[in-house]
Amino acid sequence: MLIVLSILAAAILLFITEWVRVDIVALSVVAALMLTGLLTTSEALAGFSNPAVLSIAALFVVGGAVLHTGLADAIGRRILVIAGESEARLIAVIMIAVALLSAVISSTGTVAVLLPAIISLAQRRKISPSRLLMPLSFGALLGGSTTLIGTPPNLIVSDILQQFGLRPFGFFDYTPIGLMLLVCGIAFMLLIGRRLLPDRKPHKALQRVETPQELIALYRLPDNLFRMRVRRDSALVGRTVAESALRQRFSLTLLEILRLTEPHPLNAMRDLLNRSDRLEVIRPNAETVLQADDVLIVQGTGNDVGAAAAFWNLALQPVSAQEDENVLVTEEVGLAEVLLRPRSSLVGKTLVEANFGQRFHLTVLGINRPGLDALLDLKTTPLRFGDILLVQGPWKNILALREHPNDFVVMGQPEQMLGPPQRAKAGLALLIMVGMLILLVIDALPVATASLLAALAVVLTGCLSMDEAYASIDWKSLVLIASMLPMSVAMEQVALVDIATRALVDGLGSLGPLAVLAGLFLLTSALTQVLSNTATTVLIAPIGLAAAQALGVQPFAFMMAVSIAASMGMASPVASPVNTLVMGAGAYRFGDYLKVGGPLILLIFVVSMTMLPLLWPF
Repeated sequence: MLIVLSILAAAILLFITEWVRVDIVALSVVAALMLTGLLTTSEALAGFSNPAVLSIAALFVVGGAVLHTGLADAIGRRILVIAGESEARLIAVIMIAVALLSAVISSTGTVAVLLPAIISLAQRRKISPSRLLMPLSFGALLGGSTTLIGTPPNLIVSDILQQFGLRPFGFFDYTPIGLMLLVCGIAFMLLIGRRLLPDRKPHKALQRVETPQELIALYRLPDNLFRMRVRRDSALVGRTVAESALRQRFSLTLLEILRLTEPHPLNAMRDLLNRSDRLEVIRPNAETVLQADDVLIVQGTGNDVGAAAAFWNLALQPVSAQEDENVLVTEEVGLAEVLLRPRSSLVGKTLVEANFGQRFHLTVLGINRPGLDALLDLKTTPLRFGDILLVQGPWKNILALREHPNDFVVMGQPEQMLGPPQRAKAGLALLIMVGMLILLVIDALPVATASLLAALAVVLTGCLSMDEAYASIDWKSLVLIASMLPMSVAMEQVALVDIATRALVDGLGSLGPLAVLAGLFLLTSALTQVLSNTATTVLIAPIGLAAAQALGVQPFAFMMAVSIAASMGMASPVASPVNTLVMGAGAYRFGDYLKVGGPLILLIFVVSMTMLPLLWPF
């Protein structure tokens, strides 16, 4: 018992502080349970074959198809068309729209897709984004509690019920209480929360734009782009990009190389550069060898460009405003803004120290920091939480940043990120998602089977490539869930669940099942503000089930309370990725979440304690 308690305490400490990545902590828990002999190898690894884990993985793929094909963006924008002029109506429509989408796909993806549209809407209505973005975040959290597949805690709780031989929750079992909480949440934001929301005018650098063309203008990129032609007698001829030391010595970013494909007289060089059929566009790497008459497209200050041109004997000319878009944005490569999360591994490091370019195969063109007018130095600036990086490179590499959800949030969903084939598949993605939902609603197939079939269908129909399907899965979350499930087994085997249950029942049981239910809800809600909602659910759900059994009552209200409370991470910007995502864009502070989210959680608590015993009698 002491060994399990020690492992659990160490894991919780590391989860809260994130001194070590959460997935490494979770895997360490599995290793510790095996090494100490508390669980057999089969028992410790059983979480990786758990139906709930496989269902969540498949749902990530289906949600990825909905996002990649532009279906989510189209649905969200269509819903927002009905928004009126008043702030109250805007808040209501935004919360309903994001809740509808979050009921069936990732809440983080939903908020990332709708965020640019909401900010654009706020600008047109002359309303501060801080008045709309927190309702957007809270609407996503409330929407996830309305269906079985809306959020991982719902699936985990349902699976635990099934493991103990009880009826699992169905697709719409969450809907009655979830809709009540959504209605109450909207009413709260309209009547009380709106008065508590800050009214801050964010700095222009924080205003998310919807197209790469606007990003080019916002970051003043045309002024910082130059052509540098390698003269035939330049010392760069025959050297590699690494040997040129353009970044290390001159702080220049080499974006691409234009190379002529046929011999030419020198006086025809300018005309030939305007002939795309005579040019080869090269995406350089460290080993790319430079040739005479190569034209280097670089980004940097005029002084740095001049110094490099003088040192290497390069001909110099600025890139015209008409050319900048073609240089930076094509069907293969483009621009996007990336937000650094609170516990990102890049925080405190410069881009050079983080080895950003080599790790992610992208180029950072600019750094925006809340409250600062000037763009920051790319080479020497230590990064902070909330910094926004403008990255340029292949769209597939930009999308791959989603594989690092603890480090980054990719802002928006630019249409250029979606090639024509993917946009054309939006109808297919919709049909597949609807088909999956029908199978779940009529209970024709288990969740794992229906979701796996849907995931397979989106790949076979070309809505996603297999690589994109893998990239759409949040592997950290899966490893966390699969690795922490055995901890609940170990807690049961050494009677820790019994002790926690007795403490809860002995302390509150004399007041009746409702008091125990309330204590369980408050405990779960407090933990989810500092732990992930999945880890909280895995730890608390077995205690809730055992508490109901000890009281001799039906466990469904208790398990429903755990899943709802685990998803209500509204009192902290780090409790949920959606809170982090809107923090910089809305110029929010830590206390804003506690001031608005805290009372909302208390309202959800009161409504849950009132309705759960009625919907799920003891």
